[in-house]
Amino acid sequence: MLPKPETKDASASAAFFKPGTVVEISSEDEGFRGSWFSGTIIRHLPSDRFLIEYHNLMADEKSSKRLREVLDIRQLRPILPSETGQIFKFGDEVDAFYNDGWWEGYITQELDNDRFAVYFRASKEQLVFSKEHLRIHREWFDHTWVPPLQQDNGESNEAVKTEEFGKGAIVEVSNDEDGFSGAWFAATVVEAKGNDKFVVEYQTLLADDDSNLLKEEIDVLHIRPPPPDTNVDGQFNILDEVDALYNDGWWVGVISKVLTGSKYVVYFRSSNEELEFQHSDLRLHQDWIHGRWVMLSKVCTGDEVVNAEDSKR
Repeated sequence: MLPKPETKDASASAAFFKPGTVVEISSEDEGFRGSWFSGTIIRHLPSDRFLIEYHNLMADEKSSKRLREVLDIRQLRPILPSETGQIFKFGDEVDAFYNDGWWEGYITQELDNDRFAVYFRASKEQLVFSKEHLRIHREWFDHTWVPPLQQDNGESNEAVKTEEFGKGAIVEVSNDEDGFSGAWFAATVVEAKGNDKFVVEYQTLLADDDSNLLKEEIDVLHIRPPPPDTNVDGQFNILDEVDALYNDGWWVGVISKVLTGSKYVVYFRSSNEELEFQHSDLRLHQDWIHGRWVMLSKVCTGDEVVNAEDSKR
């Protein structure tokens, strides 16, 4: 593993990290070393420090607001571009997507169905991941990726395939306003304005005068395609992370009780409340990360299958 880059001109590096730029963030906190989380630059501060907002980390367990921190430039790097056709093999140094971030490890076993056992040296544990949740480990060194990218088209992962959000596209849209953070609402793209900006019309939310459907301008961080249907077995289990259709939007929660008649009780951490839902108003929770869908996966440890949520670093 290469040392942290120390460039001759930190200000030149800062040119990569303008407000609004999507980046990957490393943490020096115990238990998080060797991981990278996605976030957005909010403000450039003196002495090459930056105010950033994480995409998937919350301010605290009960908060619906995303965590913000002031970080040094050496803790930031551009989003690692996606690469197609990656082939993994025994001994490869990889990043595995786990607990909302990318964690550095080594492939210790090649399994069937494009699954791989990955050993994390920092925590001395081994987990199994599907190919879709892995990427070749790379370092951002002197303004370039090491080892070099297989494909380098100059686009960040967050900007990949924004053409799928063209006029008329059915999408889901999030909102950072108090009371709405963490929810996704169905909408239609009215206009793609360029610079990763879009005008959308909500399918169920009305404007203030209730006369027309609400229209808003949003950025690429707050738009995504509708997620695919993944509830293969037709039922949910306790502790499944789900989206619940409530007040015209999809809100993330956890199954806390399984009732009769295809009913479930869902706990919402952001509001600290439980509500009852029909099966038809639930779906397994997925995140749109770097242009692809990622779902909390079940991993194998030996012959036992455990949920990644139950495995602690």
